[in-house]
Amino acid sequence: MSSTAHDISTPAPPRLEEVSDGVFGYIQPDGTWWINNTGFLAGSRGVVSVDACSTERRTRAYLDAIGSVTSQPVRTLVNTHHHGDHTFGNYLFEGATIVAHEGTREGAIAWGRPFDEPYWTKVEWGDVEIEPAFLTYTEGVTVWVDDLRCEVRHVGGPAHTTNDSIVWVPDRRVLFSGDLLFNGGTPFLMQGSVQGAIKVLDEVIAPLGAETIVPGHGPVGGPELIERCAGYARFVLATAEKGKAAGLSPLELARETDLGPYAELSDSERIVGNLHRAYAELDGAGPGAQIDLVAALDDMITFNGGRPLTCRA
Repeated sequence: MSSTAHDISTPAPPRLEEVSDGVFGYIQPDGTWWINNTGFLAGSRGVVSVDACSTERRTRAYLDAIGSVTSQPVRTLVNTHHHGDHTFGNYLFEGATIVAHEGTREGAIAWGRPFDEPYWTKVEWGDVEIEPAFLTYTEGVTVWVDDLRCEVRHVGGPAHTTNDSIVWVPDRRVLFSGDLLFNGGTPFLMQGSVQGAIKVLDEVIAPLGAETIVPGHGPVGGPELIERCAGYARFVLATAEKGKAAGLSPLELARETDLGPYAELSDSERIVGNLHRAYAELDGAGPGAQIDLVAALDDMITFNGGRPLTCRA
């Protein structure tokens, strides 16, 4: 059962953390469904933002936080992937160049306008307008904040989604990971790849040598987040292998699974969607291949006692 199924309290307010000189993480507790982190780099002539927020209210609050640091406009907005908690607020960044991977643009358009019920509890989205990236890349692009180099890189294959990018600031050893990394929340791989996530974390993210990581959800951390999220993905894969051998469905397996050290993570019902993805891959589906997302979400609802998943955005 979801650890947040009956929790309707209001999360703590967002906080701004200067993780390096002029580099800020905007951390939104409690990091559960649709409550993401963003961040920005403040330069003498403009700001580069990493992601938007899910709702109009939250994105406007984020823009106010930027304004509390600098009077310079946001000139560039980077989207790390297409999910709406990172892109629905794009339309409020008036005058900014929105930059993302080609798949992020495609995914944002395909997802369309926000929705909640029957899968999530009711959300006050505001007057969201879909504003996908209009400057896209296939492998990456470099953006500059004064003389500070910021490398925007597609990670090379499916992981959290099929279109994940990172923002890496090599001179500061600071990484904005998007949802490749969660801190305190259950990683979600249903629209990406379990095997791919392990590969990306081991072969792309870990070798960077990041010292400070702003994850997609949860508090700022360090390199310890990489192994914890990779370890969870390995756990999902190993669990799926045993479940398939026993003839269990993903839902049946999720109900029987002892999450062990991962039981403390929020949104634990994601195990069901993750197992749907792992089963598909064990059946021979390639990383990021289409699966029946509606069936997976329906099983997550069933696992959650038939109730919509709790969203406090």
